[in-house]
Amino acid sequence: MENDTPSRGESVPLKAGANNPENAGADTLEILEEGRLPGSDWSPTEAGHSRSEAGSEPSTWRILQPFQRATRFCREHKQLIRRICIGLLCTGYAAFLLAACILNFQRALALFVLTCVVLAFLAYGLLKRLVAPQLGRCKKPEAQPRLKLWAKRGLALAALLFLVLWLSLDTSRRPEQLVSFAGMCVFITILFACSKHHRAVSWQAVSWGLALQFVLGLFVIRTEPGFTVFQWLGDQIEILLSYTRAGSSFMLGENLVDDVFAFKYLPIFVFLGCIMSVLFYLGLLRWLMLKIAWPMQVTMGTTATETLSVAAKLFVSQIEVPLLLRSHVADMTLSEIHVVLTGGFHTIAFSALGAYIFFGIDAASLIAASVMAAPCALALSKLVYPEVEESKVKREEGVKLTYGDSRNLIEAVSSGATTSLKLVTSIAASLIAYLAVLAFVNAVLSWLGNMVDIDGLSFQLICSYILWPVAFLMGVAWEDCPVVAELLGMKLFVHEFVAYQDLSKYKQRRLAGAEEWAGTRKQWISVRAEILTMFALCGFPNLTYFRIVLGVLTSMVPQRKSDISGIVLRALLTGACVNLVNACVAGILYVPREAEVDCVSLLNTTLSSTSFEMYQCCRQAFKSIGLEFGPGTLNTCCQFYSHPICA
Repeated sequence: MENDTPSRGESVPLKAGANNPENAGADTLEILEEGRLPGSDWSPTEAGHSRSEAGSEPSTWRILQPFQRATRFCREHKQLIRRICIGLLCTGYAAFLLAACILNFQRALALFVLTCVVLAFLAYGLLKRLVAPQLGRCKKPEAQPRLKLWAKRGLALAALLFLVLWLSLDTSRRPEQLVSFAGMCVFITILFACSKHHRAVSWQAVSWGLALQFVLGLFVIRTEPGFTVFQWLGDQIEILLSYTRAGSSFMLGENLVDDVFAFKYLPIFVFLGCIMSVLFYLGLLRWLMLKIAWPMQVTMGTTATETLSVAAKLFVSQIEVPLLLRSHVADMTLSEIHVVLTGGFHTIAFSALGAYIFFGIDAASLIAASVMAAPCALALSKLVYPEVEESKVKREEGVKLTYGDSRNLIEAVSSGATTSLKLVTSIAASLIAYLAVLAFVNAVLSWLGNMVDIDGLSFQLICSYILWPVAFLMGVAWEDCPVVAELLGMKLFVHEFVAYQDLSKYKQRRLAGAEEWAGTRKQWISVRAEILTMFALCGFPNLTYFRIVLGVLTSMVPQRKSDISGIVLRALLTGACVNLVNACVAGILYVPREAEVDCVSLLNTTLSSTSFEMYQCCRQAFKSIGLEFGPGTLNTCCQFYSHPICA
């Protein structure tokens, strides 16, 4: 008995012996899988011999023979069967889409647009396979380097002339755009002064990155198709986010979801985290990242790993970007690590974008800011920390992206929720801690200020004075600079959640038609200032994520802790300047899109509440007494707003 019992640490065979009656079913299944009959040594490979010797085929073999033939046929024609199935599915989908469009095209518009986007990406992938080899051959050293040099100089001169011509014609009616351009030049000059290797800067990467950012901004902000596309995309994201309420209200109840900040906004991170996990498991997210990274890599001449890190930040959080590239971090150059760090700071993730949309921030502007920041982050990172080493992974074929270890769709949903829960906990803890510290600091500053007869001294007030020049260089009007500078300070030193929530309050007061000034304090800021502030806040360069990203990277590659610690401050500065340059580009391109309001008709109607249009019309009426507006319109305005003429 003692010899039959395995000792501790001794391996126990999982397969039972041949004569073990407890495992008879498993033995029978194994025999059938091998094609033999139970209780005999007969197998299908010996079928010919059996027929000739026995003269008849066993009954069990007659049952198994069709299945084995079908299996053999499927294996031999696997590619053909796959193509037939895909063809049938595509045909069925095309018929369904056609029927939906014929019945009601407006109702099927979203499905039609998504189909066109997928077809565009498929065509893009085909074009990439056809064009990429030719582009690679063009990048090889040519026999006439002088011709190549003069071609680059000619292209740069043409771009410079275009920029000068654009600014001279476009800013003639809106001179504030010149302030944004000057601010952009100032921020880039500061980054160049902080560059690690001034002579090694790749001006190809810098110029192409800024050019891509400008072209994207021109498409989104200036062109009607681009504005419409991003507006539609923002509306669809808002619809997607509305489904979060189904889960949160079931768990927490309608009243808590409506009244409690954490229960209203933080579940969005869980929902979108699940979506990202599922999309990555299906391979769609990786495919989309590669498609976005390819044009930046080809034009800017950057490596695959650093370009993918910037493209990945559009979808995942700054903590998950290094985890995607965990198999390459140890072999990355310092310049590539700097790009990964800057990519974590330069823009918000898709999950955070959903929360800010719920605040009331314009979804189309948030998406545009995120997309425009990607090439800008890559360009400015290469300006601050140029490449002076040899990268080990230059092409995307050698890049391995890892996002969890889910083995099926259900596990992907579960792991996405679990991972998001950690992020939600981190955000909640950070908000509690930083807001408590901010309240304490404000109390101390107010106490110290009262001693020297300075009323209302606070951290926000100090930020409004220190960052006033930064807000002005972005192109913000002088009277709006204190408010914008205060929001920038809250983002840099506290949390962008707080800054976006305060910005949404300013926007709500403007839309409600509140008075612009309440004493010496502005109640709201202009639409232009709102847009530029939203672009400047769209990123994570603050002290909270500085600590988190540093901890994640050093835990992954502890042997490179000193290298990472030496460049993380540069990356933080670069990420902050990326957001400011992005705001400057928006300031250069921004034009008002508000429709003209007929103030006479509006003020002559019966009004029960105020609005931004009404406030504008009343301000115009107060300034032009007796010209366009009669006493009835002035009485209407005086019911809602105070003015010396009303007395």
